Amino acid sequence: METASVGIKFLAVVTFAGIVFLLWVLYHFIQESRYTKMRTSVRATLATGGIRNTGKYLALTLVFVGLFFISTEVIAQTSSQSSSETETLQQQLISLKHQLEIIQGELDKLNAPESPAHPVATPVASEPTRPAETKDADSHSGRPAIPVLPAGSTLNVTVDGYYGYNFNHPIGRVNSIRAYDILSNSFSLNQAAAIFELPTDVESGRRYGLRLDLQYGQATGTLQGNPANEGRPDIYRNIFQAYGRYVVPVGKGLTVDFGKWASSLGYESNYTKDQLNYSRSFYFYYLPFYHTGLRMNYPVNDKIAVNYWLTNGTQQTEPFNSFRDQMIGLAITPRKTITWNVNYYYGQEHPDVNPSSNCGSAPLQPGLCFTPINPAPDGRTHIIDSYVTWQAKPKLLFGLEGDYVIQRQWRTAGPGHSSAPSHVVGGAVYAQYQFNSRASLAGRSEYLSDRGGLFSGTTQALKEATGTFEYKFGDGFIAMAEYRRDWSNQAFFPTGTEGLLKRHQDTATIGLVWWYGGKQGNW
Repeated sequence: METASVGIKFLAVVTFAGIVFLLWVLYHFIQESRYTKMRTSVRATLATGGIRNTGKYLALTLVFVGLFFISTEVIAQTSSQSSSETETLQQQLISLKHQLEIIQGELDKLNAPESPAHPVATPVASEPTRPAETKDADSHSGRPAIPVLPAGSTLNVTVDGYYGYNFNHPIGRVNSIRAYDILSNSFSLNQAAAIFELPTDVESGRRYGLRLDLQYGQATGTLQGNPANEGRPDIYRNIFQAYGRYVVPVGKGLTVDFGKWASSLGYESNYTKDQLNYSRSFYFYYLPFYHTGLRMNYPVNDKIAVNYWLTNGTQQTEPFNSFRDQMIGLAITPRKTITWNVNYYYGQEHPDVNPSSNCGSAPLQPGLCFTPINPAPDGRTHIIDSYVTWQAKPKLLFGLEGDYVIQRQWRTAGPGHSSAPSHVVGGAVYAQYQFNSRASLAGRSEYLSDRGGLFSGTTQALKEATGTFEYKFGDGFIAMAEYRRDWSNQAFFPTGTEGLLKRHQDTATIGLVWWYGGKQGNW
């Protein structure tokens, strides 16, 4: 552009000089015509070489005229070329600006908090966070959201099945004290589930949201509708979660949920794709699966969030007594690689009524006929639960859980009323190493002291060790190969001979899990 500008200036100067010279030649030619007669002038010119001089003047004039037209054309072409180059540069600048905006958007996404496959505690989340499983960029939850429904809502489905083998060959092919992998030597459907979620979007002005989880399969028999807790189990059996949410505009935002939700007591959760191992721990089986009531979360800052629950009880969609349980918890993130959840649950898990069929002719729904228990046990249940996740390295994860549960039948001792406590005490250790984006190896070891038989029905010390290899065939399909050994200080585990019990139980399992949907991170 600078060279073209210099050329234009040079040609302009040359053209101006040519015009001045042309005017000078015409002036002398006119002056000569006025004072000399044409013929005399011609002869004189021929005699003195005037025509030769005039020819020189005319030749030079033609040269400058030619230069004038040439320079005009060059200037026009250069100006046109300069204009074209200017437009091209403007278009390139606009394109670069657009690309910079795209790059800035991608940087904003990278700087935003992620939702990993097994997310560690996020204090501002409305739910206490679950353990984190390390995945590479193309992990289970690393894919972009699938646009299924409007307003940011998602519809998600999963199918979870397994084949297991118990080396004790128990009668009926039933694995003892297992939450999910309950059958041996059998192709089994653990669970099929559909999840609809409409998340809140405060920035867009929508402070409400909702979630519905429908569940079917063997896991439903474990999680849902136990007659010991539910008076009418069939009504709610396939509704794993169903709650509405509202973010109250108080401070940083108070999130309130109403309905039925999965309990966050304990390190592990329901959906296998979010777990380190295929089978579940003793503590997952023992601690509450779900609650119904009010749940609140408030983020104090970017490191601490407070959770509070007011519920019907542990695993009670409809309560069997008039006592309302409570839970207070903290989700703490001291560093980006460390998360810590601490929970205290206080409740009463003894019914004050018994089902009855003698309610006369009153128009009642089935299952709502009761007779009172008088006096009703009033002993309290206390659960102290804590778990921490440490992402030691990008491919190495550690987890630790500790639990203490104490329960009494009666608050105070009396004739025929014992207030002696029953205890469950212990914990679990987890580790996972991610070889690459597809393959990982995880281990778990736990100890549970069941004093009073709260969990197993027998006073004993239970231990287990589990190793799980996971391979991801694609984004939405994983296989898990697992070997597990349970053992006790008592002969507890069934065999193929009736009445013969062993102190250990060994199982090998292949689990296959498929899922699809737009929800990112843990389900």
